[in-house]
Amino acid sequence: MPTVSAHVALTLARHIDHVFGVMGNGNAYFLDALERSTDVHFTAVRHEAGGVVAADAFHRASGRLAAATATYGAGFTNTLTALAEAVQAHVPLVLVVGDEPTSGPRPWDVDQIALASAVGARTYTVGRADAAATSVIAIEHALTYRVPTVLAIPYDVAARDAGPLPEAPEPRLPAALAPAGPFAAGAMDAIVEALATAERPFLLAGRGAWISGASAALGDLADAAGAVTASTALGRGVFPRSEFDLGVTGGFGADGAMQLVREADVAVVFGASLNQFTMRFGELFAPGTRVFQIDVAPAATHPHVGGYVRADAALVARALADALRDRGAPPSGWRESVDLIPLRAYDSGETVAPDGRLDPRTVAARLAELLPTDRVVVSDGGHFIGWANMFWPVQSPDRMMMIGTAFQSIGLGWPSVPGAALAKPEATVVLTTGDGGGLMALADLESAVRVAGGRGMAVVWNDAAYGAEVNLYGLKGLAQEPMLIPEVDFAALAAGVGAEGVVVRRLEDLDRLASWAAEDAATRRFLVLDCRISGAVVAPYQQEIIRVNS
Repeated sequence: MPTVSAHVALTLARHIDHVFGVMGNGNAYFLDALERSTDVHFTAVRHEAGGVVAADAFHRASGRLAAATATYGAGFTNTLTALAEAVQAHVPLVLVVGDEPTSGPRPWDVDQIALASAVGARTYTVGRADAAATSVIAIEHALTYRVPTVLAIPYDVAARDAGPLPEAPEPRLPAALAPAGPFAAGAMDAIVEALATAERPFLLAGRGAWISGASAALGDLADAAGAVTASTALGRGVFPRSEFDLGVTGGFGADGAMQLVREADVAVVFGASLNQFTMRFGELFAPGTRVFQIDVAPAATHPHVGGYVRADAALVARALADALRDRGAPPSGWRESVDLIPLRAYDSGETVAPDGRLDPRTVAARLAELLPTDRVVVSDGGHFIGWANMFWPVQSPDRMMMIGTAFQSIGLGWPSVPGAALAKPEATVVLTTGDGGGLMALADLESAVRVAGGRGMAVVWNDAAYGAEVNLYGLKGLAQEPMLIPEVDFAALAAGVGAEGVVVRRLEDLDRLASWAAEDAATRRFLVLDCRISGAVVAPYQQEIIRVNS
């Protein structure tokens, strides 16, 4: 007869096709059932945090429900940083874990429900008679609220017979939130009027707009209004017409592009939280710009917003585009009157910095010329995060993911690669990571190489330091010794797990990427570029943070 663990596995298998994690005492029966009785593919990683990170990346690249698994106790506590990141980033994910027996905690057990709750994840604990139903509830919660849930299997019921698998109901999911009530109608009328009469209309979209499927509707709205467009870092590529798009806003934005945004007289924001980084600490829009926001949050998320509609971005964008066309107002003509190409340009540096090491801007610009166009970029956290966002545009938001930045974490880079590689099996996965985060996640260097193989590569920004801390605190006079890292040979570490490693000390060393990209992905090896860059070049977004903090 199927066990309790089998009921969990078989129920979850109706809604997922991949699980990532590490096997242990608490989830052994779950994984056994998954392997023997389902078509779900299990990918082993080498650290429990990596299981959650890989699942997180899988969701961001595919849009599908994510799943990870770990054992109880130390296995579960190892997931907490990655779990907190997934909560902050609104990732629907089910984490299946073992837990203390129903008879009470053993000496090595911890209060896992309290720990999960502390980072914002709710726990559902299965029993012998309700494992399938409880699993459905956990799935429904994850999908409805776009948040990780923990599905716990007590140790003493994991292998108990549970009888035939019942016909569990499908998760009930809410419909897209439509604008409702007189206030929403009034706000939408005001947006239509503002866009119809605007001389310099501007549209900004974030990851929420992509999740809602608003891309086509936003393109139609931009055409109807004659609007210049831009996106947040996690929404890059959401607008279909790149010729009228300024790229990324905020600290990653090009100076010329951000100056043009301040010329807008009307700005409409879709599915973006307008955090301090996107808003350039309040300076993205000029004081006279009329700012409207459409989001599913209960209220506007920035004080500069003058009109708010709580609704699904796709529904509102389509309604606004239709209303503008019905009104018969001609497009503003602003976007055709401005040459946007030079405004999107970044300073590409001086090749070699004064300290004799490579300028990361020059490296990033050269990499942009050599990287495969089908790339999916996964970013760890650290000072270097701006380089990929500034210099490596991607085709759509599901091809640029920053795992760690929502929780301000580093060390989640290497395990992001397996999740992205399995979600986008035809693409080249490019990891961008620092030496500090790269060392912290080193256990899953092997996982990245094993799973992605020749379809994966990594750029390690190796400045022999925790760069963000040096810039934010070392420059203030704090002792720098704790901020420094002995220079590590990542090329040699990569070779130890079967990858090809290249130490990049000169710009010409990047030529190996050109020949690697021309090789057959089925036969080439995972490539690690160990870029020895200068720590003296401060990224523009961090210069902005330094300015605000000082």
